[in-house]
Amino acid sequence: MKLFIASDLHGSAKYCRLMLEAFKRENAEKIVLLGDILYHGPRNDLPEEYSPKEVTALLSAYKDKIICVRGNCEAEVDQAVLPFPVLCEYGVIFADGISIYLSHGHRDIPPLGENDVYITGHTHVPIAERTGYLHLNPGSLSLPKEGSCHGYIVYEDRTFTFKSLDGKQYDKVIV
Repeated sequence: MKLFIASDLHGSAKYCRLMLEAFKRENAEKIVLLGDILYHGPRNDLPEEYSPKEVTALLSAYKDKIICVRGNCEAEVDQAVLPFPVLCEYGVIFADGISIYLSHGHRDIPPLGENDVYITGHTHVPIAERTGYLHLNPGSLSLPKEGSCHGYIVYEDRTFTFKSLDGKQYDKVIV
């Protein structure tokens, strides 16, 4: 299974289009969105080309390919306009003998085992660290922080590859 993992679009039509171009280029089976899809939030500046309606239309065309968890900026009204589930706090994907747990990252960490992978967004900063479990974060598509790039993660064959939106690899974690 090949997964395209991204977070924190915050309503940017520009970065949604770039994300979808990268998804097609990667030829992944599913898009995993880690929350904060439509709204920019009260602590963030407006991202480039802020247009939640356009983001909704763009993502709707991929509704059968999207797995999503709720971010701290999602609300019930977002579920009313998006044709895929967006209000689940946690998710899990079982692939290649790995349990991959998903969360936006603003809630408590679920009980995790030593061989589990926990992927979050929220901080807008990429993370690849092992603290009993493997914790990964793709950073933010639209509002990266701490000098990080607009990026995503590709999962395939027990390997998580960090890439910038132009497709350049900058980190890799093999499980």
